[in-house]
Amino acid sequence: MENDEQFMRRALELAKHGEGFVEPNPMVGCVLAKNGKIIGEGFHTQFGKAHAEIEALHDARGRYGDDAAAGSTCYVTLEPCSHYGKTPPCTSALQSSGIKRIVVAMRDPNPIVNGSGLNILRNAGFEITEHLLEKEARSLNAPYLTLLEKHRPWIIAKWAMTLDGRLASRTGNSQWISGEASRKIVHRLRSRMDAIMVGSQTALRDNPDLTVRLDAVAPRIPIRIVLDSNAALTQEYRLVQTARQIPVLLVVNADVPPKQIEMLQNAGCEIFPIPPENTKHDYRRRTKILMEYLAQRKITNLFVEGGKQLFGTLFDMQLIDEVHVFIAPKLIGGESAYPAIGGTGLIKMEQAWKLELPEIRVVDDDVYIHGRILHLL
Repeated sequence: MENDEQFMRRALELAKHGEGFVEPNPMVGCVLAKNGKIIGEGFHTQFGKAHAEIEALHDARGRYGDDAAAGSTCYVTLEPCSHYGKTPPCTSALQSSGIKRIVVAMRDPNPIVNGSGLNILRNAGFEITEHLLEKEARSLNAPYLTLLEKHRPWIIAKWAMTLDGRLASRTGNSQWISGEASRKIVHRLRSRMDAIMVGSQTALRDNPDLTVRLDAVAPRIPIRIVLDSNAALTQEYRLVQTARQIPVLLVVNADVPPKQIEMLQNAGCEIFPIPPENTKHDYRRRTKILMEYLAQRKITNLFVEGGKQLFGTLFDMQLIDEVHVFIAPKLIGGESAYPAIGGTGLIKMEQAWKLELPEIRVVDDDVYIHGRILHLL
């Protein structure tokens, strides 16, 4: 109908407000409209709380009374749920609302929904329209879909580098490449992640906290993950020292001596053992095991902050979904200085990864570039 797209775009805008708060649930927005006018709006605000449809019905009743939704159309970015989870099924609330028509951007691929919500509503006599702005809805919830369909987190790579493409000097020194304003952006990014991951060399060299430092309350506190094959971290490192306050997961070789594991566990670290590499290219198997494990734990957004070896592995396996890069107007030189991405790399320039609609802006002295990897969408 005439205003369908307009109302669905508004629902998509609303859904975005849940980013960082609702995971591992999807972001969902809902608009109720009648006679060409919006009468109620809502979005899923936080994991475990009311879904978008319930929020929109509540909003409409608050504005226009208990029967406000009667005869209206419901625009929702994801198929309404049909099961009891943290909240009752939305299909039940919709059936008792008096709504006559439901427009849905996309079906929910979650096996416990996946068409059953729409079937219930059709059988109840609702007029159903599907697939309106489905591409936009899938893009909005790409992390949720990646977790469900690829059985791994959505992987976001972030790094700061000099103008000549270095993450650190030949001695490993890297503090600080980017400016304070850029680092504030990084903390805002961290605040909506489920986990932050680094390689062992980054953890040992930089001794980072990998915490969220904001003036406001962060939407979530991400778990900190270190790929520490040989369990080289000790109680001298801040990650280990703070493990009882903010969770730390160390991914180690299964043959690490039990005494080292015991020390780390006593300090509050969680240990995930993986069989050690048997061949030169066994890192792919190990990475796959880790990603499947993180997916089982419902880690939806995984923020990777280095270093070159870890970035190289993820790049070669085509696992990077999104990048955030800060380029400082500095030159450091040196053939043995640390490049941004290691690994094997690509052969031809025509194979180079591109970003879909990259955002490029100046942040004080730095250039900030971010976007999603085009060929993975």
